[in-house]
Order: sequence, then structure tokens, then C-alpha cells
Amino acid sequence: MIHRHGTVTAAAHSLRYSPSTVSHQVKQLAAELGVPLLEQHGRNVRLTPAAEALLRHVDVMSAEWEMALADLGRYSETVSGSLGLCGFSTAASLLLPPTMRALNGKFPHLQTQTIEAEPAECFDYLLSGDADVGIVVAAPDIPAGGDDRFSHHFLIDDPLDLMVPLDHPLAERASVTIADTADETWILGRPGTGYHQLLMASCAAAGFAPRIGHYADDWNTGTALVHGGFGVCVASRMSRSQDLHPVRRIPISGDYAPSRHITAVTRTGADARETVAFTLETLTAETNRLMSSLGDELTD
Repeated sequence: MIHRHGTVTAAAHSLRYSPSTVSHQVKQLAAELGVPLLEQHGRNVRLTPAAEALLRHVDVMSAEWEMALADLGRYSETVSGSLGLCGFSTAASLLLPPTMRALNGKFPHLQTQTIEAEPAECFDYLLSGDADVGIVVAAPDIPAGGDDRFSHHFLIDDPLDLMVPLDHPLAERASVTIADTADETWILGRPGTGYHQLLMASCAAAGFAPRIGHYADDWNTGTALVHGGFGVCVASRMSRSQDLHPVRRIPISGDYAPSRHITAVTRTGADARETVAFTLETLTAETNRLMSSLGDELTD
């Protein structure tokens, strides 16, 4: 965790421990191994070369342990224990409840728990063992797909639809391109958020910089501002924000149409466990069913 977050304090926060507890555990491990694991770097600390070498072995051992659990599970007549799921708000509300129902039906002695969490937090829950499967959307602050500690399982590319007032000139269009919005006042997520970066990149690729009138990270807040006539925004196809604030949802087509890349993530090797493999299969089926029904609604 220190390697991922950069400081003992941040690592402790992600694990819900005190910094002194984490520091003590690291010092105790260093004494047992006979090598220093942390060194001073300015006002902070950083991992020593010995700690970096140890981490490479830990990642391998962690994956082997997950495979061992999968092998041992084949000799158990009853699947029990617990399985933790985590995901960002849209996924947590739409995908995780039906997945847990399926798990409870398939494995009646298994305890399941859901944690709503931002994508970066999901990786912390996976590493701490508080979750076994996380649903994340690609973002700058999450580990790269090549990180050996995790296995990514593609679920869906979630399109972002344009949200406009009901009386907007584009409201009667069956679809629009991102270039059609060049003269609009935009409601975007705050700078630095994945939502902001995704839309800015799409507009730049289409040859214009959006005129930003307001910032809103939440789909419901953005749609409420659209309903009030303050501009346009995009919202995830999976979101139901227009149900609260009546607006016109229009699919964005053509080049540079923005979408979110959504994956299910496990610790490396964990996807061999029967319960985790079933969870991934169920999430894939539920995601496909949901996106198909939402697409049908747009064409009705």
C-alpha cells in the first residue's frame, strides 16, 4: 500500500489503520528480514531497493495463494465463507444487487457484501482483502491494465449520451455528433476528474474547446442544470438521471463519441475460484442485459 499511495499516512488511511500502526508493522517486518524497507526522502519516506525486490515476490505469492484457494475449493462439498463486491455508484446500484441475488441463489451458505467505492478505492479494497471483485471505470488514478497484481475482465464500453432541454434545437434529433455541440454551453465534471478529461479529449479530437458554464461531477446535478436551461451535458447510458429531471437524452454517434471503459477487476489468480468466476459471468450477463434494454428505450 505504501508503494501504491506514496506515503505511510495515505497507505494507513486506505487500510483504515493509524499511521503509527503501519509504521510499526513495517519496522517489525524489516527487523525479521534483516534489511531496511523504508528510507527517508525529503519529508517523506520511500521504499528501499530491498522493499521493491520483496514486493515482486509478494505479488507472485499472492497470485499463488489465490490459485491454492481455487484448488482447495474443488474438494469442499459446501461453498461457504464470504465474498466482497465493490464498485462505483452506477455499477453498485444497477449491477451489484442482481449479482448478489444470483450468488445467494447459487451458493446459499456464502455471505456477500457490497461496498460502494470510487474506482481508485476499489483497488485498495481488493488489496486489503475487503473485496474480491471490483467494478471500475478507466481513470487516470487507477493502476494500469498491465499491473501484475490485478486481472481485468472487460464488461462494456458505456456510451455517454448528450442531455439537452426538452425544447432545445437538437431535441428532435435521433443522434448527434460531438461536433454538433461546438456552440453549446457545457456542464462538465471538475478539472482532474475522469469525466472532465474524457469530454475534453472528445471535443479536442473534434476540433473545438467546449465553452464551460458550470461544473458538476454527479450525473443528477448535471441533468438538473440542463433541465433548468443552463447548458448541456453528457451522462452515462447506464444512469437514469433524466427520470428525476426531464430532459432529452440523445445518443452521440460518429467519430470521437465519448464512452467509459468499464471492467471487473480481481486480484490475480482469484478469478479461478468458483465463486469469483460465477460473479464475473453474472456481471457480464447483467451488463449485456442492462445495456440492451437501455438501447431499446432510446430507439422506442
